[in-house]
Amino acid sequence: MVFEHFAVNVADVAKVVQWYTTHLGLEVASQQASSPFMTFLKDSSGRVVFEFYQRTDAPVTSFSEVHPGTFHVAFISENAKKDSMRLEKEGAVFVEEVLKEDGSHLIMLRDPFHMPLQLCQRAINF
Repeated sequence: MVFEHFAVNVADVAKVVQWYTTHLGLEVASQQASSPFMTFLKDSSGRVVFEFYQRTDAPVTSFSEVHPGTFHVAFISENAKKDSMRLEKEGAVFVEEVLKEDGSHLIMLRDPFHMPLQLCQRAINF
């Protein structure tokens, strides 16, 4: 089997999609104009990675209550420090920075909607 996407129920799909497309380079692959506004985002490789929607029959996750070690989304970064500073100017909040023994640089943030977001500058990419 091949991973297709990760779905997240959010309070405002339009705001979340705008932030992820503007600041993380994701693109809309498919978008529903009516409720629940299912929107699929793809990364620069063309793979769909997220589905964001607004379902009223399901709770919106309170990401501020979720520890980043429990759940986070991670993006490859060529320069984690520079990307962190850029994203912080756009509403992300710094959580922690880890410099690994192998030379990898990991920075944990929370996006403006409080979802844990990790920047991964790996010494050796997976």
